[in-house]
Amino acid sequence: MTNRLAQETSPYLQQHADNPVDWYPWGEEALRLSREQNKPILLSIGYSACHWCHVMAHESFEDAETAALMNRDFINIKVDREERPDLDQIYQTAHYMLTQRNGGWPLTLFLTPDQTPFVAGTYFPKQARQNLPSFEMVLERVVEFYRTRQTDIATQNASLLQALDTTLPSLHDAANIGNAPLEAACDAMQQVFDPVDGGFGSAPKFPHPTDLEFLLRQAARDNDDSARHMALHTLRKMADGGIHDQLGGGFCRYSVDAQWEIPHFEKMLYDNGPLLALYADASSVTGEAAFRRVAHGIAEWTIREMQAPQGAYYSSLDADSEHEEGKFYVWTPKQAASLLSDEEYAIAAPHYGLDQTPNFEYKHWNLIVARPLADIAAARQIPLEQAEQLLAGARQKLFAARASRIRPGRDEKVLVSWNALMIKGMAHAGRLLNEPDLVVSAQRAADFIHSHMWQDGRLLATYKDCKAHLNAYLDDYAFMLDALLELLQASFRPADLAFAQALADVLLTQFEDKQAGGFYFTSHDHEQLIHRPKPGHDSAMPSGNGVAAYALQRLGYLLGETRYLNAAERTLALYYPAMKRHTGGFSSLLMTLQERLAPPQMIILRGAPGSAADWQRQLFARYMPEKLILTLEGEIADLPAALAKPLTAQVSAWICQGTQCLPPVDKLDALLNVCFLAS
Repeated sequence: MTNRLAQETSPYLQQHADNPVDWYPWGEEALRLSREQNKPILLSIGYSACHWCHVMAHESFEDAETAALMNRDFINIKVDREERPDLDQIYQTAHYMLTQRNGGWPLTLFLTPDQTPFVAGTYFPKQARQNLPSFEMVLERVVEFYRTRQTDIATQNASLLQALDTTLPSLHDAANIGNAPLEAACDAMQQVFDPVDGGFGSAPKFPHPTDLEFLLRQAARDNDDSARHMALHTLRKMADGGIHDQLGGGFCRYSVDAQWEIPHFEKMLYDNGPLLALYADASSVTGEAAFRRVAHGIAEWTIREMQAPQGAYYSSLDADSEHEEGKFYVWTPKQAASLLSDEEYAIAAPHYGLDQTPNFEYKHWNLIVARPLADIAAARQIPLEQAEQLLAGARQKLFAARASRIRPGRDEKVLVSWNALMIKGMAHAGRLLNEPDLVVSAQRAADFIHSHMWQDGRLLATYKDCKAHLNAYLDDYAFMLDALLELLQASFRPADLAFAQALADVLLTQFEDKQAGGFYFTSHDHEQLIHRPKPGHDSAMPSGNGVAAYALQRLGYLLGETRYLNAAERTLALYYPAMKRHTGGFSSLLMTLQERLAPPQMIILRGAPGSAADWQRQLFARYMPEKLILTLEGEIADLPAALAKPLTAQVSAWICQGTQCLPPVDKLDALLNVCFLAS
């Protein structure tokens, strides 16, 4: 007997459709029942790739006795945090305010019928352990508290709602905007940088790609060797760690240790898109083949395992297979040796750490780069090229054998915001690394979003099983706009530019706070919730406000459109005081500030079809984040006035920065001289 979740599109909700719990999806039916029956709401928020969500489900939600308590005393609502990030943001913040501890998933809250939480927690075990009460004990205490302490709950709820309102930033004058936060951010990151293993702080370690991107851009802007080292050292260490799938490519969500060795094994699209772009950038900055290989591995994994036949990208791969975390990925030396020749094993074992003590549970090994290949080749007195060939053969055999194992589950819903991050990563890596297949992959995903999730001039947030639904969020519009600007550089298509302008206009009409500045996370016509966030801080993903301001500012410079520039300016004005006080978590807004202080150089290449290919390769071969380059070849109808440059027999380049434009350049050497002198 299934519950109501069987009718939902979310794979996470469908995972709970056979629970004995009388689950409801978030919606008016459940909220109305809570009001009519005066029952508290048990709100459980998670996602399909979450290991501890699975643990709590197996222990409690699949247990008939626990379900009976839940069904008797509560209206039970299950939420996929990936489909409803609006609810997740609100209730993660509320969890922190109620407990003074960071939240996570599963997130477990108990709400009054007006949707205000009065008790909050995360994972609760079936049996009490490690200072955690049993889930059944929590249920009994909460319902007793709800029945006997209504006055106390009302007082606490009023304070909580007032505290949520104080999280919204207030308007300040933008007149004094300057460099100070950029310099302070680098200094702050230096204070927590791990000089040995890279990254920031101690375990657990997350990739923080937005911070790394800011550091690379700041290094290029100010020739800051310290910023460059922090970014590149972290990228190298992550690439060598177990957070990076050494056989199949792609990165897991985070590492439980400071050395990047053992991850929680879920792979998320939203991590890998920005990391793909970053490793392509690192390849451009250094010329190191290793960075290119990592970028290529992310792209191959995405196209092979995460791109749907229709073009869009799936959301994630689970951490678990056969109810064990990491089982798909880990090895024993005996397993590896049985697949490889003696010569291959002699190279692969020391390189991947199979000759060391086991680093994972049950005497298994998660593969890492334990020893550089050059050192192994030298010790065995063979040429490095021979060692590379042996390792490549070993990797191929191990990968093929791993493919026959039972795979982790894949969440096949399509999210606009996550797709946008990968579209940007694919387009960026495709143009920097001169790999057209990556650009084609990005275009296929963008076309799917445009044709299936853009309806009646608005985006829908999620798609699965031929159904697109849910009013889209700030991140969906902002990230997609940013992705289209990158895709336009990789391969200009008029439809992409028109889509970008339409998205920008919706941002201004449906999300912008015209009085205070900045953008709400939900649209003006969204369902009314207990709070309407206006997030400025980056999290695992960049801030919607940061990306909206960055992309609108770039589009405004490109088209000479003051509406977009003014909206970006108002957003910077709103968050600048907070950025100046404490720069942590503001990297996406800091990149907007970089380009506000030094507007990006706009380069329009104009020529006959195919004539600008060499010009593009030369421009894209160098790391130049402060430039926006469009190639307009052949006759193109209805170009905006700012892009409508005359078409001549030979290629010419039109260069503008801010409101200043140079005469057209018709020699590649002259163009490179102008660009590189300005870099």
